[in-house]
Amino acid sequence: MYGIEFTPTAAQDLQYFRKFEQKIILDAIQIQLSYEPTVETNNRFRRSPPDIAQWELRTGVFRVFYNVDELVEIVSIERIGKKPNNTVLFRGKEG
Repeated sequence: MYGIEFTPTAAQDLQYFRKFEQKIILDAIQIQLSYEPTVETNNRFRRSPPDIAQWELRTGVFRVFYNVDELVEIVSIERIGKKPNNTVLFRGKEG
């Protein structure tokens, strides 16, 4: 089982959302990234190019950008945003 850590920026991103949105995001992180976070699925994939982070998790309109250290089994959440259309918004502003 992988440990999950939030960067200070990601923690601030999470606080921007309403409580019920935070629960959706945190549940998705726990379910999707605790085991095999580097296995690609329809909602979890490697980013190309990796400008924000190496990996992206989609859960509805929310996007979680993360890196994985497989040696120590840590998932580092780098940013959390919302993508209502073709642009990812972080705390209500473009990336």
